[in-house]
Amino acid sequence: MEYHDSEEAKQLAAEARVFMDDVVIPTEREYLGDGPVPKDVIADLRDEARERGIYCPQIDEEHGGGGYAFADVLPLFEEAGRSLLGATAMRVDAPDEGNMHTIELVGTEKQKEEFLEPLVAGELRSGFSMTEPRAGAGSDPKMMKTHAEKDGDEWVINGHKWWTTQGDEADFLIVMARTDMDAHPYNGTSLFLVETDNPGVEIVESTPHLGQTVLPESHAEISYDDVRIPEDRLLGELNEGFTHAQQRLGPARLTHCMRYTGMATRALDIAKTYMSDREAFGTELKDKQAQRYAIADMETRLHATRTMVRHAARQITAGEEARISVSMSKVFAANTTQEAVDLAIQCTGGAGMSKHLPLADFSKSVRAFRIVDGADEVHKRVIARDAFDEDRLNADELENVPTY
Repeated sequence: MEYHDSEEAKQLAAEARVFMDDVVIPTEREYLGDGPVPKDVIADLRDEARERGIYCPQIDEEHGGGGYAFADVLPLFEEAGRSLLGATAMRVDAPDEGNMHTIELVGTEKQKEEFLEPLVAGELRSGFSMTEPRAGAGSDPKMMKTHAEKDGDEWVINGHKWWTTQGDEADFLIVMARTDMDAHPYNGTSLFLVETDNPGVEIVESTPHLGQTVLPESHAEISYDDVRIPEDRLLGELNEGFTHAQQRLGPARLTHCMRYTGMATRALDIAKTYMSDREAFGTELKDKQAQRYAIADMETRLHATRTMVRHAARQITAGEEARISVSMSKVFAANTTQEAVDLAIQCTGGAGMSKHLPLADFSKSVRAFRIVDGADEVHKRVIARDAFDEDRLNADELENVPTY
């Protein structure tokens, strides 16, 4: 399919594909069913990605990245998603990738030197601490209770967060807290850089959860009890936390979409290879109409996913908010990938359930995508609110409709 990617994007993706086929996927196969992959192996993969010029391509060269435009790295993200090791090998893995983008976008030069550059280099790990338990902020972040108050030349943070991805392994966190309790949360919330060894930061629990086994995955519950940080740890503008979060989440959701599209692509490749080699009831599985049409439907949906993501990326590149396009892309990509992986398992039968193939880990990983970065229902609410915008509805269309 022709997606009108730039020549740079095509070349970057081609180099990433070779790296994935020659290095990453063979390494993944060594650890299937016997993860997680050791840290020194990941370090070796990253060194190889650096040598090939495909390490952290989305960050400016002055901070240690490749300096490519956002739209140009999306095809690489898809290649990275073909293995659960790919994103971390090329340093385009969540949540660090989104946090790098945020600091690069709104951070001070000192913050970039202290947090961004070591994060790019893989010397630090990070978390994005926004979601709160029980009556706090989850799908509705307006309910956020964590707050930060100014005390002299320091900020004092108090609150309770959970489902902070990589939180119990992070060296620092981007914490969202209310800074003007009299304002609407959208207008009175800020972001802060908080080191996890800061007094008052307590990892309450690393929450056991559904997930793959190739890489360590953690989601932490964290308590902030009179956590004092210097005033220069404010990230971005005061009371603009929601604005900055959207600047982070829009691109991050699209990179997630592309990573998972890569997962779906490899899952279908595995299924098609298996179906071409396996006979049942007199013919190969690939010749069974039901399976052929199911694969055809999924290939069509993957093409639609890639097109939707690129459309949203063009809007973001042009300076548009692209909330509706991003929400559509996220819901469509998450459901398409989940169904593609499930179809691949069905087509490969017992082999798909075994740890000899990555499909079992794919299945456990992809289910979370319909919840993280905004649940399906939240994004559909955004889409529906736009669809029923009364300012755009033409009342004349209803003139000849009878009333029942």
